[in-house]
Amino acid sequence: MSGSSHKKAKSKKRTSGPEVIARVLKTLPALPGVYRMLDEHDNVLYVGKAKALSKRVVSYTRLNGHTNRIQRMIMATVSMEIITTKTESEALLLEANLIKRLKPRYNVLLRDDKAFPYILIADDHEAPQLLKHRGARKRKGDYYGPFASAGAVNQALNSLQRAFLLRSCTDSVYANRTRPCLLFQIKRCSAPCTGEIELADYGELVVEARRFLSGKSTAVQTHLAKRMEDASQQQLYEQAATFRDRLAALTHVQGGGGVNAAGFEEADIFAVFVEGGQTCIQVFFFRTGQNWGNRAYYPRIDASHEEAEILESFIAQFYDNKPCPSVVLVSHDFTGRLLLEKALGEKSGRKIAVNCPLKGEKRTLIEHALANARQALGRKMAESASQKKLLAGLAEAFALDEPPRRIEIFDNSHIQGTSAIGAMVVYGAEGWIKSQYRKFNIKSTTITPGDDFGMMREVMERRFAALLKLQKKGELDRQGEDPDAIPMKPDLLLIDGGAGQVSAVGEILAELGINDIPYVGVAKGADRNAGRERFFIPGQQAFTLDPRDPVMYFTQRLRDEAHRFAIGSHRAKRKKNMAKNPLDEVPGIGATRKKALLLHFGSAKAVINAAVRDMAQVEGISKKMAQNIYDFFHDEAGS
Repeated sequence: MSGSSHKKAKSKKRTSGPEVIARVLKTLPALPGVYRMLDEHDNVLYVGKAKALSKRVVSYTRLNGHTNRIQRMIMATVSMEIITTKTESEALLLEANLIKRLKPRYNVLLRDDKAFPYILIADDHEAPQLLKHRGARKRKGDYYGPFASAGAVNQALNSLQRAFLLRSCTDSVYANRTRPCLLFQIKRCSAPCTGEIELADYGELVVEARRFLSGKSTAVQTHLAKRMEDASQQQLYEQAATFRDRLAALTHVQGGGGVNAAGFEEADIFAVFVEGGQTCIQVFFFRTGQNWGNRAYYPRIDASHEEAEILESFIAQFYDNKPCPSVVLVSHDFTGRLLLEKALGEKSGRKIAVNCPLKGEKRTLIEHALANARQALGRKMAESASQKKLLAGLAEAFALDEPPRRIEIFDNSHIQGTSAIGAMVVYGAEGWIKSQYRKFNIKSTTITPGDDFGMMREVMERRFAALLKLQKKGELDRQGEDPDAIPMKPDLLLIDGGAGQVSAVGEILAELGINDIPYVGVAKGADRNAGRERFFIPGQQAFTLDPRDPVMYFTQRLRDEAHRFAIGSHRAKRKKNMAKNPLDEVPGIGATRKKALLLHFGSAKAVINAAVRDMAQVEGISKKMAQNIYDFFHDEAGS
């Protein structure tokens, strides 16, 4: 990519869009590249790509011939930024990346792009581990996916464990096993940790699993069937039964999709349905000839977008951070299909086919995806209407100026002050915004264990200090005027608690200079029964709502979700703390020495209480190391 960049400075007096664009056009080359159109606040309005920038941008120097959406965009443009690229396909990939990062209001935006789960066979251990993975691919190994949901991954993992007997335990558990675990007993692991299988034989299982997940399922099944037959002929019936069970598990994996893969090993299917100004795109994932699930997306679009245009922009953004299969099937053909095919091929380093089948089994799959998209959009539109009524009712109950677009609900969780966690969940016009949930590990050492007010103070200070930083940077003002965008600043705070918590929150917000965010306390009523909640608003008498009021039930849902998230985060922290072994903190003690000490003394507590001469008798522990271990624990105890 060449670094040529042109930016037309804004004049003090705003000029009309076509005039600004005409001035920029004079310096534009006839090269491929990407252009950005900016408004008077430097917000990016639109990102586009072109095979020849000068030929593409010239169309924006006039208003005639454009939709109302494009006309509004042109008139709002006061400056442009240009980046040239070597090829048109490179421009397409850059455009998709910039759209996802900058979220321009006039582009088709992919929303809910959280990381998909994958299956990972790790390569950083003598006995590779089979596990579920989500997020950055930092660990060495082979990744297979994507799967549409964690549930789909878990189901596949259960069957793969039965088929290939690969371990799922962590390296730490593996290093400290002295006898096979339950998974070995139920024939879901071959137990390489205790030598029940030789590492060379375990390696063969790993190879078979990789071949199966890479799409060579038929070859793997044929190989297992032959080994079962050979074992049976040699009257090794127990071994033959093992191969039989593994074959049955593989059959279960392949039969779990429910939809025929139409003769291809891997493909993604995209189907778009538009109705009432809203859009749903259903994506189905097929790998190794199996259906690995589907997911619905609801991209933000303008009503003037056609289905083909939506698909083209959506797919380019979709594969910006995901591997692409060899086949992509789409419900609507679009003009840039061959360019997209070329760009995805260059990025993947292999041939990619993007097709729009019109008949046959593949078209049947497309029709199935379209039916799912239509049904999903119908459900979402019905839910949206209900959501609007609930938010309007909430605004009326709490005397808000308008229905809130962002509600933040806070709760704390701890056991007698230990493993204390503060939690924030977020609710918007379309439901829960889980990507913006936050947990706060209580860090203050001055808070008395169990002091809920102190914990709430710390959570609020940290949450709104972060918000004020964004405000100082001007990021809150750069959200644009898009009514569908999720605001960063809440319109309402719900606090799990009564007058005390509400008073504490009010003090914190006042100290931070925040006086424009309403907040309400939600306290359980008599006998802590749901339906008798009391609401606390500063300057008002506490009140309740009719137990049958939908708004009452709605606030219970909001409060309960915060409670669920807080409890879950607290339990995870407590489990992590309980799982810690004191020996993990000792410098120079690795997995081998730790295992030797635990085998010799039986527990970490016994190691801590052992004399230096006793520790020095353990294999691998020198006198100097024994003294270091003793000093580590006894110095700490005395400090």
